[in-house]
Amino acid sequence: MKPRIALLLGDPAGIGPELVARLLADETNRQRADIFLVDDRDELEHGMKIAGLRFDYLTASSAEHVRFEAGVPVLLPLPRPAGLAFKRSVATKEGGAHTLRTLAAAMDLTRNGLADAVLFAPLNKTSLHLAGMDHNDELHWFAQYLGHEGPFCEFNTLDGLWTSRVTSHVAIKDVPSLITQAGIVDAIRLIHDGLQRFGIATPRIGVCGLNPHNGDNGSFGREEIDLIAPAVQTARAAGLNAEGPFPADTIFLKVQGEPHQRQYDAIVTMYHDQGQIAIKLMGFSRGVTVQGGLPIPIVTPAHGTAFDISQKGIANVGAMAQAFDVACRMGIHHRTRREERPATQPA
Repeated sequence: MKPRIALLLGDPAGIGPELVARLLADETNRQRADIFLVDDRDELEHGMKIAGLRFDYLTASSAEHVRFEAGVPVLLPLPRPAGLAFKRSVATKEGGAHTLRTLAAAMDLTRNGLADAVLFAPLNKTSLHLAGMDHNDELHWFAQYLGHEGPFCEFNTLDGLWTSRVTSHVAIKDVPSLITQAGIVDAIRLIHDGLQRFGIATPRIGVCGLNPHNGDNGSFGREEIDLIAPAVQTARAAGLNAEGPFPADTIFLKVQGEPHQRQYDAIVTMYHDQGQIAIKLMGFSRGVTVQGGLPIPIVTPAHGTAFDISQKGIANVGAMAQAFDVACRMGIHHRTRREERPATQPA
């Protein structure tokens, strides 16, 4: 089974168009999925020019009756306003507005069953905010657009290791007050379900503490005793294979080596940098972000728009290739679940 991927070029000012060109210039990638390119034709051509690479593609006015040829992506054009030329290597309202339009179109394709997953090249939060996005990050915008009212969380994955977190884009001073037993259980359940959607039947999950040395039995912080350990026990009672809490400065030692050598498939952290620092040190150019908990798979490279190297033709496609792999695997699972679901049951 080939997944159908809705693929976006990201912020036009960044390296996204070049990354998509590099990704799809590899015939192996084009053969692995049926790909809708949801973006502006001129931006696609610009990306291939910057990369110095080309691939053939077809154009369709809508997705409903597309018949894919093996290895040939289909462009669903979303043209920019007439006469608009995007500025490069700088955040702009115009670039953010274009990015939001492409994201919305790709999500519509996927929730309507015409695509199985969304993969977007890096976007820029400043551009999105200039364009009117009033959420802290794109994940909350995705959830609102999709009408999703349940828990959700940003996942990061690298070489088969996944992380999720209880709190995300908040000030460090606010973290302790935002950690609750229910929030920890939600984070464990979300990463468990996300890994199952990736194809891991029984995920093994390690849970991180908050304080140095796990609070040293309450000597400097009781969150591990009063909140985190009880939440882990609640998760285990619900059938989730979770263990912890473990000190933040040693938990990632338990996941070194090849996947079959690791104690855990995923780590739940208490705040953003507990997991992000470790993941990015392990392989900045290969990290992937998954928008966890949403009703459709949405995936992107973990790095940003890299304005400093944009338009230079030197962008590393490694994380984009990893994100494509994750999107394909999650897309297949999503389609299987959709096809097995009774017609009256919501996604």
